[in-house]
Amino acid sequence: MPVAPGKVNSSVVFRLGVLGAMASDLFAARVEAHGLKPKHVGLMVVLETGRASSQLEIARVMGVAPSLVVALADHLEKLGAIQRVRDPADRRRQVLTLTERGRELLATCAELAESADAEFAADLTVTESVVLTRLLDRLAARQGLPTAPADRL
Repeated sequence: MPVAPGKVNSSVVFRLGVLGAMASDLFAARVEAHGLKPKHVGLMVVLETGRASSQLEIARVMGVAPSLVVALADHLEKLGAIQRVRDPADRRRQVLTLTERGRELLATCAELAESADAEFAADLTVTESVVLTRLLDRLAARQGLPTAPADRL
């Protein structure tokens, strides 16, 4: 059965995927100057929000392999953005925490994300941006992802 032209291109998942890749590339180009990739920033966000602290928990929250979290944490530790501490209750477990340098880097990344948002959504009105944020929040919440802070609306 032939597929009607434009069906895939007009689907929400396809369009969000393409736009997501473009948005990710825009953000990646901005954080690269700080020795980071979006997944490094994602790990720091997980730590900042308190959603997880062990490497295994972080992997589960981020939806990535534990080995990737180890590699991301290694890099962030070299940058002085996080520190690893053995859990006194379970010596096999390492707890990750943001350092002051990590909080500074995360603040810089927030500014970079905000400027990328402004560039990416430059053609939207303020009202349209609020509506888009709310819609994205609904989609994110359905997938178990965090939503935008109230001060962003």
